[in-house]
Amino acid sequence: MTEPPAPARPPSGPCAPPTPPTNQETDVTTGATVWLTGLPSAGKTTIARELAARLRERGRRVELLDGDEIREFLSAGLGFSREDRHTNVQRIGFVAELLARNGVTALVPVIAPYADSREAVRKRHGANGTPYVEVHVATPLEVCSVRDVKGLYAKQAAGELTGLTGVDDPYEAPVSPELRIESQHQTVQESAAAVHALLTERGLA
Repeated sequence: MTEPPAPARPPSGPCAPPTPPTNQETDVTTGATVWLTGLPSAGKTTIARELAARLRERGRRVELLDGDEIREFLSAGLGFSREDRHTNVQRIGFVAELLARNGVTALVPVIAPYADSREAVRKRHGANGTPYVEVHVATPLEVCSVRDVKGLYAKQAAGELTGLTGVDDPYEAPVSPELRIESQHQTVQESAAAVHALLTERGLA
C-alpha cells in the first residue's frame, strides 16, 4: 500500500511569509474624559487621584491633567479674566479629548467656572464621538473655605487676592452633570468609588 505524501511544511526563516500586522486601532481601549468641576478646595484633585489609582489597578491607561500644571506649561501668560479662563478650559478640553480619543482615561479636576466653557468642551467630545463625563464636586463654599488647601480663601479675606471663584468671581454650577458628589458627607474613597461605578456602568472602566 502506498504511503500518502506528507503534508508540506510551511516555509520558515527568511522565506517565511510575513506575519499579518496587528490592527492596533481595533485593540485600543475606549477612553473617556472625566471632568471634575467644583469650587476651590472642593476635593476635585484628591478624588481624581484616588480614582486614577483604582483605574490603573484595573489596567486602564490614565492621565490626570492638573490645573496648576496646565497653567504653568500650556496656558502660561493667561490671566483670570472670563476670556482667559475660557481659553484655558478650551485648551485643557482639547488635550483631554485627544487623549481620550486614543484610549486614555483623562481625569480633569479643574474648576471651569463657566457653563458655556464646559458646554463647548462637551460638544467637542460629542463631535468626535468621544465619551465625556461631567462630575460636579458640590462641596459647599463654607466647607471649602475651612479646608482652604491652597490658602486662597484666607488671602481673599485678607484683601490679598481678588477674583476668587465662588467668592468674588462667579461659579456657574452644572445643572445636569452625569454625577454630583457632596464630598463633605463621604470619604475620598467613597467619592472615587461613585465615579468608578458610573464609568463601569457605561463600559468605560
